[in-house]
Amino acid sequence: MHKTYLQEEIIRMSGVNPSKCMRCGKCSASCPAYDEMEYHPHQFVNMVESGDIEPLLKSESLYKCLSCFACIERCPRGVEPAKLVEAVRLTAIRKQGANHMTANDVPALLDDEMPQQAIVSAFRKYSK
Repeated sequence: MHKTYLQEEIIRMSGVNPSKCMRCGKCSASCPAYDEMEYHPHQFVNMVESGDIEPLLKSESLYKCLSCFACIERCPRGVEPAKLVEAVRLTAIRKQGANHMTANDVPALLDDEMPQQAIVSAFRKYSK
């Protein structure tokens, strides 16, 4: 299969080899944001591998991923789905020319039940 420029760029940025995935689903089974995501970690890997990038670029799943790396820890083959999600998110941000949110938007979204991990993740994702 001939890889597209966008596919090659995402693989290069992430440092992930999506063809190592054996489709076991352990990454998605361990994802705390699973219910919130349109595309789950194993689907990101499969879609990047197949070159089906455009739906990912438009997906809200890019902003639902907590970047907790649970999917990376659970993968028996060393595939790193969260790194692919981050590379696709960065590609979408560059393509749009702006972030989905800014760091200044985050405090208004906080509440007492928000896990600290989600707060740290939100600030990691968005530029200041």
